[in-house]
Amino acid sequence: MSRVRFAPGALLLAAWLLPVRAHAAELGAAEASGKPGAQASAAAADPMEQLRERLAARLAGAAAPPGGRPGELRLLVRPNAASEPAAHAPLARAAVPRHVAGFRAPAREHGGDNTLHWGYDGAAGPQAWGALKPEFAQCAGGQRQSPIDIRDGLAVDLEPVHFNYQPGHFSVLDNGHTLQVNVAPGDSIEVAGRRYELVQFHFHRPSEERIAGRRFAMSLHLVHRDDEGRLAVVTLLVDQGEPQPVVQQVWNNLPLERGETQPTREMLDPAKLLPADRRYYTYMGSLTTPPCTEGVRWIVMRQPVTLSAAQIDLFARIYPMNARPLQSADGRRILQSE
Repeated sequence: MSRVRFAPGALLLAAWLLPVRAHAAELGAAEASGKPGAQASAAAADPMEQLRERLAARLAGAAAPPGGRPGELRLLVRPNAASEPAAHAPLARAAVPRHVAGFRAPAREHGGDNTLHWGYDGAAGPQAWGALKPEFAQCAGGQRQSPIDIRDGLAVDLEPVHFNYQPGHFSVLDNGHTLQVNVAPGDSIEVAGRRYELVQFHFHRPSEERIAGRRFAMSLHLVHRDDEGRLAVVTLLVDQGEPQPVVQQVWNNLPLERGETQPTREMLDPAKLLPADRRYYTYMGSLTTPPCTEGVRWIVMRQPVTLSAAQIDLFARIYPMNARPLQSADGRRILQSE
């Protein structure tokens, strides 16, 4: 003997319909016998119409579903995973913690605000830096700004700069304005009785500084900081000539994107950047990029170093021009080694 199997939902529906059908039969009998229930209008006398009215009244007393109205029936269908819209994907990605490997936060403007980002030309060029953000005010109103044309220096017996550089690990950052080499702690200079630790060095093309009006192909700035936060920048002026091995190490480890840092496993020796002649010019100035902070000791080596034409051209293809215009020397005292 074959058996008929019903789904649980079908049994529940059948159980609900039994009293409904019985009530419909009762209404039909009332109409036939002339009882009071049969005295309504023709539409109301229809058993199924009265059944619908009773069902609507019962539904009207139920709580409203989320986003609906009392008595409103809403069909909620959950699609399977394959059919969910692609718009949900960004929500899932947004929940990934920032520290998880491979996660990269969306790019944002430097400074994290709506002010125009500074550059070397156009509306955000050097002439506008002081107005871009309140903290850039010294770029326009400072009295000891850099770079300057170094001339008429006072020749004196300056104490030599003591360079305490040694090989160490490094990384290369393309910060959107230049190529910057971040070095491991431990390198320092001593000058005028103070010790400054090397933090990073970077490049400008053409040179920002001039010597008696002469501009060089490039300049390299080695940025140092002491324990009290004061800065000292050593400038190496660059002529075209023999290739520079340390600079070539940097070029060999360029990041692929702006804003990215390329770590390395190599060791870099900043001492091999320095010229043989350690005589220098020195004056007080500022950072040559926003916020143009003043109170920076500048040490400009008098003997240029060299990079090959190919090395200079490589940088020029990434940053054709990233030099701030000359600023007024404004009567500053410039000293130079004899």
